[in-house]
Amino acid sequence: MKTLLLPLALAATLIAQPLQEMRAVWLTNVDSHVLETDKNIEEAMDYLASINVNVVFPVVYNAGYTLYPSEVMNDHFGTPVVPNPSYQGRDMLERVTIEAHRNGVEVIPWLEYGFATSYSQSGGHIIATYPEWALRDGNGDLVVKNGFDWMSAINPDAQDYIISLATEILDNYDVDGVQGDDRLPAMPPTGGYDSATVAVYRAEHSGDDPPTTSNDYFWKRWRADKLTEFMARLRDSVKARGDYLILSSSPTHYPWGYDEYLQDSKEWASSALVDNIIPQLYRYDYANYQNTLDQSLSNIRAVNPDIFFAGVLAKAGSWVIDWELASDIVALNRANNVAGETFFFYEGLRANENLVGDSLGATHYATPARIPWRGGEVFRPKATIVNETDAGAHTSGAWIETSVRGYRDGVLRCEDETTSTTIEYEFDPPVEAWYDIYYYGVPNVAWTTAATYTLYSEGDSSTVVVDQTDSELRGWRKLGSAYLREGSGRVLKLDNSRIGADEILVADAAMVMINRKKSPDVVVGVGGRDERVAATPSEFTLRQNYPNPFNAVTVVAVSLPKRADLSLSVYNALGEKVADLANGAYDAGERLFRWNADDAASGVYYCRLVVENRVAAVKMLLIK
Repeated sequence: MKTLLLPLALAATLIAQPLQEMRAVWLTNVDSHVLETDKNIEEAMDYLASINVNVVFPVVYNAGYTLYPSEVMNDHFGTPVVPNPSYQGRDMLERVTIEAHRNGVEVIPWLEYGFATSYSQSGGHIIATYPEWALRDGNGDLVVKNGFDWMSAINPDAQDYIISLATEILDNYDVDGVQGDDRLPAMPPTGGYDSATVAVYRAEHSGDDPPTTSNDYFWKRWRADKLTEFMARLRDSVKARGDYLILSSSPTHYPWGYDEYLQDSKEWASSALVDNIIPQLYRYDYANYQNTLDQSLSNIRAVNPDIFFAGVLAKAGSWVIDWELASDIVALNRANNVAGETFFFYEGLRANENLVGDSLGATHYATPARIPWRGGEVFRPKATIVNETDAGAHTSGAWIETSVRGYRDGVLRCEDETTSTTIEYEFDPPVEAWYDIYYYGVPNVAWTTAATYTLYSEGDSSTVVVDQTDSELRGWRKLGSAYLREGSGRVLKLDNSRIGADEILVADAAMVMINRKKSPDVVVGVGGRDERVAATPSEFTLRQNYPNPFNAVTVVAVSLPKRADLSLSVYNALGEKVADLANGAYDAGERLFRWNADDAASGVYYCRLVVENRVAAVKMLLIK
């Protein structure tokens, strides 16, 4: 019977030293429905925040199309968004950004396809429109690798196109950065014989043609260096829009990625061209993951430890990671001082009734963590929300409570256009800064077309009129921005001054959320309020195992206020000892102990802790 001690990375952290880890997940539009509706996005962001995930990487560019309304795409190809009804008539990226930031989760959009153009479609619409962008091999054929069609990552026009997508996102959305992966930047080494790439090579080699052998060492090196130069261009374009914006990279692991895709991620890390680097350590078992991690530690982390994180496979086709493997991988990462990981992808955490996600939230991710690249700052504090019945909402006039479903409960309604009726929302911002002001829309054809909102900002005010019948204005909708000082004060007012006869005015929740495009340097949360940082436990505690009931692995947490000798054992219903989970001295802090009950029969068991003459026990139910 195997038992394994899994110490939390945090054991006995001082309050002045908040835990810093990246807990992230990729959000895809393939084999997943999470991005297809606003409701799905809202539920997903609430769930991820509940298990202390702090970064999401939503896909925004796939199969040569954007998943958000894009002027760049429209200008180049006559379509503003992917030809999928789920993404038309709505802005997926705006929804993700609002719902994630509402929960204090950072958003780094992921340009998944990069320099790939299509999948087994002869280059798709991109190469059909711009045949000169195609990546060609030595025979003049379009380069196709593993089914993916490619354009040249060295072609200046193709490079400009990709950078324009990244900068469009940064210019139009209050996101936290952008991410490239195993296709951005990348180039299969059989390519480079297209006219654009050859022209660049000739210009730098006195008119000579490139070597005819695609794997020639110096030819590979030259092309890899060109990809590195592109990465520097991309970084400059990102940082020109704000030093706080993150350039994230998730390449294939080195050196395999260099040999297969000319990705010199070791140089990217060494030269600090990226703010974080998350090699795709995608393996289906522990031993292979450990080998790949060791390789990345020696090649990538060794040259820049602070920016290194791990990419972990959680789902691929019908395969889903089990909790034992996920737990072992996270424990291995922490044992190697890897301060976080990203799971590919979201559905792997939610499979099997959220088993992996819930278990992470109850164990390794039980303590909230700040993002390492923010230096201990809460860069995206959770939004402040005032519901229509909260103490911060002050009403006057002819409001009537109604059971129409709003943000969290009912809404208020006013059917009287003759009596002055208002609701004023008062907020207490955590810091002086620019904030975006939102209302929660619950549209209905019976409501008014002229709901009048007044925004108050540092001695000024502005008015916005909202059509509450518009079905597209559902959920959180931005009214505008306001500069707010610390301390409670009126921020927003809704009144019935413009509603007509037989119209109904509806009031629901309001929200303020810091605007980082306008206040990029404001410091929040360092020693301030809403500090949720682990300290040394105040007493000896044995917590209920998780999951419970379980099959066949469960985790028990023990809190130790000081270093102590402890014994932790498992007994069956007859009082017979069936496993020893721990026996010895352990330092203060939180400790996790896992019982693998593969050899045990279904039934009731008891986990018993003995420490300093204290005894505690929890009841556990094994179901097979």
